[in-house]
Amino acid sequence: MISVSKLLCDLDAEGDGLRYDAANESTKRQIRDKKQRRPVVVWNVTKQCNLYCDHCYAAADTEIADGELSTAEGKALLDDLADYGAPVVLFSGGEPLVRQDLEELVAYANEVGVRPVLSTNGTLITEERAQSLKDAGLKYAGVSVDGLPERNDDFRGVDGAFEGAVQGIENCLDAGLKTGLRYTITERNAADLEGVVDLLTDVGVDRFCFYHLDYGGRGTEIVDADLTPEARREAVKRVCDMTREYHDRGEEIETLLVGNYADAAYLVEYAREHMSDAQAKRVYEYLQVNGGDPTGERVADVDYQGNVHLTQFWQGYSLGNVRDRSFGAIWEDESNPLLSALRNREEHLTGKCADCRYAGVCRGASRLRALTVEDDLFAPDPQCYLEDTEVHGPAPFDTGENSLASGSSAD
Repeated sequence: MISVSKLLCDLDAEGDGLRYDAANESTKRQIRDKKQRRPVVVWNVTKQCNLYCDHCYAAADTEIADGELSTAEGKALLDDLADYGAPVVLFSGGEPLVRQDLEELVAYANEVGVRPVLSTNGTLITEERAQSLKDAGLKYAGVSVDGLPERNDDFRGVDGAFEGAVQGIENCLDAGLKTGLRYTITERNAADLEGVVDLLTDVGVDRFCFYHLDYGGRGTEIVDADLTPEARREAVKRVCDMTREYHDRGEEIETLLVGNYADAAYLVEYAREHMSDAQAKRVYEYLQVNGGDPTGERVADVDYQGNVHLTQFWQGYSLGNVRDRSFGAIWEDESNPLLSALRNREEHLTGKCADCRYAGVCRGASRLRALTVEDDLFAPDPQCYLEDTEVHGPAPFDTGENSLASGSSAD
């Protein structure tokens, strides 16, 4: 995740330590004091969902699938993640609220010291479920909304999905549960971006995560609905402009970009053009600490059957199963050629990625999109929207020893 509000507006957030080793700068209580050493783990607790979304990376279905980890197996996984030092577990699906033991699992994660957060479509969050999740120790609920009512419902395959999601958000906020938006930007819904933010800000939401489409699950079936690179650049600029406009009005919304680390390079260029060289340098230094695309390193996925994946979007390839080996043993096993290659990707990137001056803050962005479109793991991400003049040339700043990273314990 790239925090636009942190980088452009210096807005404090609880993830500043986790992402930028900047906990000492923040007035907010931090998830971690130092940048994460272990991956945030997405756990798809079920493949079942009450909706049928066009872009679902897990290819969820309306019926329950065989082989879900049981409650006992889920608690064993959470013990395993705690022992390994995973800072956060994101309960996802399918739709995680179809599991009646969700609160029990959330409470157990909280008990063993792994921060529990939730990704949901929001439509099953009644007042009672919102309160029970809050009581169980859930720290955050990210609710997916992908456009204003007509477009969102078309995307999600069910009339009334937008209204249900907004009601779920309101129920969470009423229960005192921190809640944010998850919005996947495509050609079909890009026009609704500001409208959704304006509407949900009025509801009380102050955290907005904008995802780029990654080409996993049913997302591979709508590649032609993805934005062109030019339209993607414009959408990211709109997120930057909107964030600063809200901030200038005194409304401190947190905005994040997820899934395309070309955004890291663009934010430096944006700050240079619209703010100052000093701000651009500061943005660049934070992004150096952040370290670029985290696939196979700072993010991992465990699916409903216990298979471990490089990210939640890359479920077509399994590194192993937690029913057979511990998560840590699987994640540390660099005899796996794909895992090893991704962790040393700088040696393999080709085309414009090989000599891009922003390689240190991007690392080639999505290898899954490159593999899907180009059939080449190390080809340039087809959704890189940087201009040639931005790609080529000397490093953006001669920062020497990064002043922000100096003394960091991050690895």
